[in-house]
Amino acid sequence: MPVKDPICGMTVDPKAAIKLSNQGKDYFFCSSLCKDKFIQQENISEPQTSLPAEKRHFFKNRLFVLCAAAILFILLSFFIPLLVPLRNVFLQYLKKIWWAMFLGLLLGGVIDYYIPRQYISKILSRKSPSTIFNAVFLGFLMSACSHGILALSIQLHKKGASNPAVVSFLLASPWANITITVMLVAFFGLKGLFIIIAAIIVAINTGFIFMFLEKKGLIEINKNTQEVEETFSIKADLKRRLHDYQFKLSTLTSDFKGIIKGALALSDMVLWWVILGMLIASLASAYIPTHFFHRFMGPTLLGLLVTLVLATVIEVCSEGSSPLAFGIYQSTGAIGNSFVFLMAGVVTDYTEIGLLWSNVGRRVALWMPAVSLPQVILIGYLANRIIK
Repeated sequence: MPVKDPICGMTVDPKAAIKLSNQGKDYFFCSSLCKDKFIQQENISEPQTSLPAEKRHFFKNRLFVLCAAAILFILLSFFIPLLVPLRNVFLQYLKKIWWAMFLGLLLGGVIDYYIPRQYISKILSRKSPSTIFNAVFLGFLMSACSHGILALSIQLHKKGASNPAVVSFLLASPWANITITVMLVAFFGLKGLFIIIAAIIVAINTGFIFMFLEKKGLIEINKNTQEVEETFSIKADLKRRLHDYQFKLSTLTSDFKGIIKGALALSDMVLWWVILGMLIASLASAYIPTHFFHRFMGPTLLGLLVTLVLATVIEVCSEGSSPLAFGIYQSTGAIGNSFVFLMAGVVTDYTEIGLLWSNVGRRVALWMPAVSLPQVILIGYLANRIIK
C-alpha cells in the first residue's frame, strides 16, 4: 500500500522506497536526499536502518526506467518510420539543454555542500519586509525541483520562518533558481529571463500581501517562530569558516566528494522529471497538429485558461515542465502561455497545497492560489500582448 514521504509529501511504494526505522516507527522516502533531510530535521543520530524495505533493483529506479524508455524509442525509430519525428524532436531538446542541466546540477551540489542551513533560518525568521526579499533571493540559490523545494519550505517553517517568507520561498524557488534560470535561457533565449523576473515579481508581491494578511489575522502565524539569537552573525561565522578552512589535497577531495554527492542526490530527484517532460513535449510537438495549439492555446484569454487547466492537471516537476512550456511556445509563439503553464504548475499543484494545508495552515494553503493565480494570469495576458 502506498505511503507518503514525510519530507516532500510524495506518494511512494514501500517496496521500492528507502526505509528508515526510528524508535519503533518506519518511515519511507522517495530519495536519499529526503531521507537525509529527515534525519537532520529529527536529530536522529543512529538510525536503526536506512535500507530499502526490499532489495532495490536498478530496473525499478524511475530514472533508469525513463532513460531506458527514451533509448528504446530512439532505437525503434530506426526501424519504425512513425517514431522518426519523436526521435528528432527529443534529440533537439537534449542538444539544447544537456549543458544547462549539467551546470545546474553542479551548482546545486556546490550550494548544497557549502551553504549552512542556519544561514537560511537566520534571515527568514524576522518579521520585516526584508524577509520577503531574503526569501526570494534564497529561493534563487536553491537548486531543487518543486517537490524538493517543498521539503525545504516545510523544514524552514518548522525552524521558525514566517509564513509569508515560506510562501515567497515556495513560489520563487522552482522557477527563479539557478538551475532553472540556466535551463530556461537555454530554451527561450533572453525571453527566458522574462519568466524568471516575472516569477520573482509574483513571489515578492504575494509575500507582501501575506504579511498584510498575517497582520490582520487572516492567516495562521507560525507557532515555531522564535527570536533569533542576536549573537549569531553570518558574517562572523563565514569569516571563521574561511579562516579554519585548510587548503590541502585531502580537504579538496572531501569537498569534491560532497559536491558530487549533493549533485547526484539532486539529479536523482529531478532528472527523471526532465526526461519525462522531454518525452511528453516531444510527443506533443511531433504528433499534435500545430493548428490545435494555435486554436486552443494561442495568445488569447481562452488560450491562457486552457493552458492553466492543462498545468493544473499535469503534475510535473519544474525541470520536467520546462521542455513542455518550451513546446507550447514553439507551437504558439505565446510566451505568456508558457509562463502561465510554469507558474500554475506550482500555484495550483495539489501536492503543494495539501502540504501547506497540513503543515503550515489551512488558510495559508487557500490564500496562496487566491493571491498568486490572478497575478500569474494578468502577467501572462500582458506578456502575450507586449512580447512578440
